[in-house]
Amino acid sequence: MSTATTTGAREHARAQGGTVVECMPTVPASTGLTWEETIPGGGYASKRLARGTTLRLTDVHGDACVSVLVFNADEPWERLNVADTVKVLWQAYVGEGHLLLSDQGRALATVTAGSPDRSDTFCGTTTLTSNSSRYGDGSPHSATPAGRELFTLAAAKHGLTRRDLPPSISFFQGVRVGADGGFTWLGSAGPGAVVELRAEMPVTVLLVNVPHPLDPREEYTCSPVRISARPGKPSEPRDARTPEAERALFNTVDYLTARGLA
Repeated sequence: MSTATTTGAREHARAQGGTVVECMPTVPASTGLTWEETIPGGGYASKRLARGTTLRLTDVHGDACVSVLVFNADEPWERLNVADTVKVLWQAYVGEGHLLLSDQGRALATVTAGSPDRSDTFCGTTTLTSNSSRYGDGSPHSATPAGRELFTLAAAKHGLTRRDLPPSISFFQGVRVGADGGFTWLGSAGPGAVVELRAEMPVTVLLVNVPHPLDPREEYTCSPVRISARPGKPSEPRDARTPEAERALFNTVDYLTARGLA
């Protein structure tokens, strides 16, 4: 079909309707879901989610590495603070039951499924400089995009800029800190691994799927991740496993109650 004319281009575009590929959003989402999408390696996605929503991430082929940023959807100056997420809860390895905290002492989300051995709160995501040095390019529309560059694109869809991007948490590929302070990359959680996050307030979630900064492989290696989100109920303070987590959930409920959201 020729696209040399406006009519031909229109008919060609319309003929693509109904095309299904592995990595794409599903609109509308399947029954019972509020978000359904598959992100390719080197891709990104973002969404505003209601309080209580459970976001499920599935590593389809075993080489995904998803870096996550979470923002208060109504006041995005409040955002994920990785340092507080680690130090307030006395745990650097994020797994089931761990809260993702802001610097206001509030819970943005709770990890409800996932292995602490395959998460990373230390290394963040890749940068333009690191990818350009390693792969020859790290720009967002290249074959080897950097995570920081993709976060910038995702943020722009929500009125945020590069200066709004804090350090991120990564899932599906783990790092351990040795006695000497050095990092050891643990590799993938394997095909079919799942991470779930529950939104404890209305949030904006940014996701990028790129190779881990410590991945030693020479090739840009990253496989798709499947996203699904479903409505649910937020955590109750009594669900907390530690006094610090209980206080963070009380702080969250207090904030939302004052705003008429709880």
